[in-house]
Amino acid sequence: MSRIALVDDDRNILTSVSMTLEAEGYEVETYNDGQAALDAFSKRLPDMAVLDIKMPRMDGMELLQRLRQKTTMPVIFLTSKDDEIDEVLGLRMGADDYVKKPFSQRLLVERIRALLRRQEVIASGEAPATDENKVITRGSLTMDPLRHSVSWRGREVTLTVTEFLLLQALAQRPGFVKSRDQLMDVAYDDQVYVDDRTIDSHIKRLRKKMRSVDDEFSAIETLYGIGYRYNEE
Repeated sequence: MSRIALVDDDRNILTSVSMTLEAEGYEVETYNDGQAALDAFSKRLPDMAVLDIKMPRMDGMELLQRLRQKTTMPVIFLTSKDDEIDEVLGLRMGADDYVKKPFSQRLLVERIRALLRRQEVIASGEAPATDENKVITRGSLTMDPLRHSVSWRGREVTLTVTEFLLLQALAQRPGFVKSRDQLMDVAYDDQVYVDDRTIDSHIKRLRKKMRSVDDEFSAIETLYGIGYRYNEE
């Protein structure tokens, strides 16, 4: 049973999310500020943490910075709609993913599952040789699924779990079109409903991050009304 720490000053979120995670079989610890969480973590680290960014006493950014000095456990940030700068900074500091408020608890559960699976593979050092976990090299792109690392022309790009999964699905078969429905199946559990605009939004952010290291990045092509494909450069 994996232990999940929830750190948020909103008691309604702590209560509702902990109930959802406990129903999924996780052990949950809740804290209403970063300092309380850090004090508890110094005695016993959880398997992963879900952190709000804006909290009293110690915010999520400072807590993450302290954690990264001694652990690589997975961390998901909870962010408000207008916290894009905080999201980018958080990922650079070592957060693994972020979920925007207000959020679907099913989507949060799926992100937690994905990160815990990845952490188990990394910790064990063992994984079957499959197309899903072998290193992908496509022209200027290199992806290592086990380390969740991406580089473009030798420069590292920090992606969320969802963005990584979408890029991996497209890059595995250059030139082949992936419909939005196919990309939804890649990024989300089939019990989770998302609409077309959600995938479009992820692709937009993915392109933006790739262009942050290369202004001329154009490897992800949109086929209007059909889907997306990766064109190897």
